[in-house]
Amino acid sequence: MTIDVLVVDDSAVVRQVLSGVLNEAPDINVYATASDPIFAQQQMQKKWPDVILLDIEMPRMDGLTFLRQLMNEKPTPVIICSSLAEKGAELTLQALSAGAIDVITKPQLGVKDFLLEAKHLLWQTVRGAAGAHVSRRISPGGDTKKAAPIIPVSDLVTMTATTDTIIVIGTSTGGTQALEEILSKIPRTCPGIAVVQHMPEKFTAAFAKRLDGLCEVDVKEAESGDRLIPGRVLIAPGGHHLEVQRSGAQYIAKVFRGPSVNRHCPSVDVLFRSAARSAGRNAMGIIMTGMGDDGARGLLEMRQVGCRTIAQDEQSCVVFGMPKEAINLGAAKEVMPLSQIPAVLGGKA
Repeated sequence: MTIDVLVVDDSAVVRQVLSGVLNEAPDINVYATASDPIFAQQQMQKKWPDVILLDIEMPRMDGLTFLRQLMNEKPTPVIICSSLAEKGAELTLQALSAGAIDVITKPQLGVKDFLLEAKHLLWQTVRGAAGAHVSRRISPGGDTKKAAPIIPVSDLVTMTATTDTIIVIGTSTGGTQALEEILSKIPRTCPGIAVVQHMPEKFTAAFAKRLDGLCEVDVKEAESGDRLIPGRVLIAPGGHHLEVQRSGAQYIAKVFRGPSVNRHCPSVDVLFRSAARSAGRNAMGIIMTGMGDDGARGLLEMRQVGCRTIAQDEQSCVVFGMPKEAINLGAAKEVMPLSQIPAVLGGKA
């Protein structure tokens, strides 16, 4: 079966190179390109694509507006092709929240060479998107931080004291939406949480900031020495691994640069294995939507030392790759839909 792709980018060079690279794959066909969303809509009237590669900043209509219209009218797998600029990072995160499947980051200089070198990544991403579950997205309310409930001083002391349990979460494709869904529903009394979301550098800081504005819990990009305490979520920085270490009776984050593990940095396996080693049965591991197998073996190590381990079910995943591998390995003690995970995080299930 051939995957029909529409490339939407205002750069003629990017359109040409992307088309050439993708058409080298035997199962991918770039049937049309467009310099902006208006032209894209004209092409889509003739033939509807299986996957759309979409730039964000374009003339006449920006990619974000186009994406939101598309997800409201006829949800279709969309891959964002964005630069690494700080502004681009924020816009791309908004696009992921609006329903985009994945993001391919392109440098501001040397785009042609980058796209040629990233051929296999492009193929893999398009194939994963073609098989993704896409549904209509309802835009969340404003980004104003929710007012936290009034908490007695005695409870605040308890909340900031040493925590006995921690939660580690690993996710990839579709994970930005899934994390927003679950973290926005949990109380400040939840255990400390560490998260690896496969995401490039410069995107994770903006992503953490966005979540912090949507959630009752505090969300920040992890730094070495940060404590995992109730009501706090630490997001692994792009381009760095995140480990959990024990310091006396406390759990702290270690952030460091290192080689990719399972083709990823940060890697879910690195986080999960550190939780198994440092926290044992005091940790819970959750693996969610994502392409590939990163995290499956680490979750198995967590289960082997007595941790509670959970995999997101196929129906609620955008891409059922990582959870499927974990289930097949026997790493997941439980399998559940995304809608049930907030209760687990909040200690109610």
